[in-house]
Amino acid sequence: MCGRFTLRATPSAIAEAFSLFELPGFAPRFNIAPTQAVAAIRANPLKGGVDRQFAWLRWGLIPSWAKDPSIGARMINARAESVAEKPSFRSALRRRRCLLVADGFYEWQRKGRQKQPYFIHFRDDRPFAFAGLWETWEGPDHSLIESCTLLTTEPNGLMKPIHDRMPVILTPQHYAPWLDPAVQTAADLLPFLRPYPGDDLEAYPVGSYVNSPAHDDPRCTKSA
Repeated sequence: MCGRFTLRATPSAIAEAFSLFELPGFAPRFNIAPTQAVAAIRANPLKGGVDRQFAWLRWGLIPSWAKDPSIGARMINARAESVAEKPSFRSALRRRRCLLVADGFYEWQRKGRQKQPYFIHFRDDRPFAFAGLWETWEGPDHSLIESCTLLTTEPNGLMKPIHDRMPVILTPQHYAPWLDPAVQTAADLLPFLRPYPGDDLEAYPVGSYVNSPAHDDPRCTKSA
């Protein structure tokens, strides 16, 4: 699974990387955790999916049919191998896909009874996109929550010694077809959900400071 990630890039760098207009300012994040707001890019639902829209979504997908939004805390990840069949995700896979913006993520390697956190990012520290899905949930008082989940797959060579799963990192040429509302079949979408093939990622161990979601500063990514 993927349960923490970072977004330290500036809004201008994100806008350039994802072909967006200028974004409003926001603080860098060093330890984004489930149920918190995450930066997402989706096809604008108000413009027929033609334009890209930047949005803040709650991490942890709440299906539209859920009775209680707390279910979202258990749905931060969706497995690529089963996402097309799971009732919680299959409709979103067809119609509500998004890019979740990040520039690094954490994973914990089990060592006996201990777990060693690692930070994984591109060597040039560039922002990138996880494959995501989003939903809108309406409460009894008609309040709305827009939420998302992050897709995971098998580990690549870098990640295999650390963990048996990794987030789906999309390459820039896949951004447009992943967001395209006209693409709806599992046969067209599932080929995107593969382990990242490049060797331009690196991983290094970090301290246990990152274990607490209350910690959100540069010490989280400091090498152990």
